Amino acid sequence: MKIIVGLGNPGNEYAKTRHNVGFMLIDALAEHLNISLWKDKFNAQIAEGRIGAEKVLLVKPQTYMNNSGEAVGPLMRWYKVNPEDIIVAHDDMDIPAGTIRIRKKGSSGGHNGIKSLISHIGSENFARVRLGIGRPLPGWSVVNHVLAPFPAEDKTAVDGAIKYLIPAIECIITDGIDIAMNKYNPKKQKKHKAKKEEGELNG
Repeated sequence: MKIIVGLGNPGNEYAKTRHNVGFMLIDALAEHLNISLWKDKFNAQIAEGRIGAEKVLLVKPQTYMNNSGEAVGPLMRWYKVNPEDIIVAHDDMDIPAGTIRIRKKGSSGGHNGIKSLISHIGSENFARVRLGIGRPLPGWSVVNHVLAPFPAEDKTAVDGAIKYLIPAIECIITDGIDIAMNKYNPKKQKKHKAKKEEGELNG
């Protein structure tokens, strides 16, 4: 079994905010998999389904973002899964809105939801699906930024990223994180090629 967690804050007032892209991705995945039966368990909304031959548990912690681990830790132990069997989708200010990054493991990077997960899971060895929300505008605090809705142009980019990530998550489940990272992470431009072309132009 794999546990797929989306991070966010419960309640209608937070539903459309940048901080809730993890919830948005889980909802889109549930719709894609025709999962509609949600239950409350361990301070989370959970729903079961299948991706390929693998049973999956979709999870939306209801503890508020900064205490997400209080829901995920008990669920991990109840279902007897390892940290490596957990995939967490969350917002990331360090990448532009609508950009995605898939990582195998790592530190919290200053994200309080991930910090809580690491603390309650007892490991950094769980996959991250990061959805970019961009940096705060000049004069905006981080809190104001993450708890504000997306402007129209960013919303379009984020909706596209969520759509793009559904097959990426399926790939993590069916083929493994390494193949999914290779296939779905944005490719870095090769700098030496650009330099070579520049040299040819100057030659």
